[in-house]
Amino acid sequence: MTRRLRLGMVGGGQGAFIGAVHRLAARIDNHYELVAGALSANAVRAAASAAELRLDPARSYTDYQEMARTEAARSDGIDVVAIVTPNHLHAPVATAFLQVGIHVICDKPLAISLAEGQALARLARQQNRLFALTHTYSGYPLVRHARALVAAGELGDLRVVQVEYAQDWLAEPLEQGSNKQAGWRTDPALAGPAGCLGDIGTHAYHLAGFVTGMLPSELAAELHTFVAGRRVDDHVQMLLRYANGARGMLWASQVASGEENGLKLRVYGSKASISFDQQHPNELWFTPLGGTAQRITRGRAAGSAAMHATRIPAGHPEGYLEAFAQLYSDAALQIAAIDAGLPIPAEAALLTTVEDGVAGHHFIDAALASHAAGGQWTAISTG
Repeated sequence: MTRRLRLGMVGGGQGAFIGAVHRLAARIDNHYELVAGALSANAVRAAASAAELRLDPARSYTDYQEMARTEAARSDGIDVVAIVTPNHLHAPVATAFLQVGIHVICDKPLAISLAEGQALARLARQQNRLFALTHTYSGYPLVRHARALVAAGELGDLRVVQVEYAQDWLAEPLEQGSNKQAGWRTDPALAGPAGCLGDIGTHAYHLAGFVTGMLPSELAAELHTFVAGRRVDDHVQMLLRYANGARGMLWASQVASGEENGLKLRVYGSKASISFDQQHPNELWFTPLGGTAQRITRGRAAGSAAMHATRIPAGHPEGYLEAFAQLYSDAALQIAAIDAGLPIPAEAALLTTVEDGVAGHHFIDAALASHAAGGQWTAISTG
């Protein structure tokens, strides 16, 4: 690239957690410059948020549709927009920017329904625009190394996949107070019909699929709500069946007292197993059948996939922000290629996209249907 990509942002104003994460991630590898934003629908808050970020007041908007039209018409308009709003706005905001030819980086989940997600995928293809989805954990070097080990056959035939994501931050009814994050994440109108399932269950599902290279064909799910008065699930457990005969289990909970961000994956094959804990992202355990467990550390993992996502020497920890930055870095490489009419660079091909989001919605719909049927085995569509 001959210059930084001009980045816009919708959402992410004062007090928003994920907006700040996106901005930090975009800056780490120096591929982007934030130049415009519709940071809030409230004019006062939008202006104050823009001032904090040193944006030109003329490029601070309160209406994302006006922002899309205006930026598309400027000679120095944004190349790509980051969408960091509550879930119900993801589809309408992304649609507005895709329609005027602007690339999209969207926080997950993709939308609040499968139909919305599929429509976004069609539109992105029609417009030949990148639609990146921030499944953050796929950006860790050792997650990419784990994927490479599986693809190389180091585990043998895959037999068992176990993934879990445990938190405790919604163990109490925070949504009944002033916690904005809890408020919208537990409101079906804003978050969609899946609570814990859509918020962190999809992260677990994606991580398992990213590393193993396969998605289950069927699931049997139970969703539960422990906190009285809550309108969405806060706990999920399910069994998984894979087409190759492998079996799996997925557990996600936001009421697991004492847990912080316990995303863990274990994959067992006929020759070896791997184990990854997101709270210790600089190590991956590889254990051959009948052999000694090997601790692989970030910076010492051989292979191009891990090295592409590694920034600093071995022994210096990298974490969540760097993993997030890796998605932004890969998105920049893909945007540059698309705009130049070139093939997607191989090193950037692991970026999670709108298609991963559609797969996530198929998963959500199957889990909701299975639960409604008393935990019946339910096929996961791929259409």
